[in-house]
Amino acid sequence: MLIDFFFSLRQAKIPVSVREFLMLLESLKKEVISPQLDEFYHLSKICLIKDEKYFDKFDRAFGAYFSGIDDLIQLNPNIPTDWLKAKLQKELSAEEKAAIEKLGGLEALMKRFDEILKEQNERHEGGKKWIGSGGSSPFGNNGFNPEGIRIGGKSSGNRTAIKVWDERAFQDYDDSIQLGTRNIKVALRRLRKFARQGNLEEFDLDNTIQSTAANAGYLDIKMRPERHNKVKVLLLMDVGGSMDDHIKQVEELFSAAKSEFKQLEHYYFHNCLYDFVWKNNRRRHLEKLDTFDLIRKFGPDYKLIFVGDATMSPYEILAPHGSVEYSNTEAGAVWINRMLDHFHHTIWLNPEPESVWQYRQSVGIMQDLVKRKMYPVTLNGLELAMRELSK
Repeated sequence: MLIDFFFSLRQAKIPVSVREFLMLLESLKKEVISPQLDEFYHLSKICLIKDEKYFDKFDRAFGAYFSGIDDLIQLNPNIPTDWLKAKLQKELSAEEKAAIEKLGGLEALMKRFDEILKEQNERHEGGKKWIGSGGSSPFGNNGFNPEGIRIGGKSSGNRTAIKVWDERAFQDYDDSIQLGTRNIKVALRRLRKFARQGNLEEFDLDNTIQSTAANAGYLDIKMRPERHNKVKVLLLMDVGGSMDDHIKQVEELFSAAKSEFKQLEHYYFHNCLYDFVWKNNRRRHLEKLDTFDLIRKFGPDYKLIFVGDATMSPYEILAPHGSVEYSNTEAGAVWINRMLDHFHHTIWLNPEPESVWQYRQSVGIMQDLVKRKMYPVTLNGLELAMRELSK
């Protein structure tokens, strides 16, 4: 029975719906795949997972579920209806319960489960077809099959498994991890969410004329997408000191932004923004740009993105002459507030793990300054940040 598989995915915080699970069961009933576990893995992922950020969680849940293959087989296939109803009532949201009602209610759902899940109703061991242990079935472990798939556990010594789900090939797609080389394309997709502006469609004159002529003179109006990349971004990045630990991560973020936004301007600062920024790190002391000039140069329509770990002594933010590099006459907080007053859309991206922010007093101060619009440099953090900028 695969009902426990459904609940194990739910317990792993994967938003699997009953309708999707029924679609998987119907696919198995119609034998759209051969009895190979790798095919079942791909089929279940196609049917159940709607977003790549859940791929790694699915792999872990899949491996954990099938690694206990003996426990699975010993389950009583005649699951009490009352137990299953209670379990569904506990696991499902109000929206999902409403969706079940549209399917005819729990009674109809129980009937469908009973119709679909009839075939494997006893313990299997040593055979050739179903999931079990030992034998030559390609499903399970501790057996032999030249194209078998080992799910967790230890190999029986035959070394014929062609996949091990413990590899977690999709862990970089998890939206809670920090950005890396493999998932930068996923970050680009998140950035695109607010990179296009304009009307959804515009009048396509040439295509309208051609279509009307082909339609015997009857007017056939055609439209085409009009959305263009009109977003203007000002990127201010902290460099040096503790930010040296995040060079690779910030480089990837900068590369993603540069390739996505046609109107991107970038400047650097150290620890906190003061009365000047610079464009070239090697000539930072010779080619400075006054921050007031920065404000005058770029209009309020620019999206302002700070990138930095905000890790410093609190006086570097709050006190005049607090800079560790020179004697600034005004506190960094004054300059941060000036930027927020000028730019209508501002966020702060922090490459430090969000779990350590609470232990850095300066991070809390900066969070308050930017009105809590500080986000971690993770896929989920970027998605939330881009959503904020698009408001």
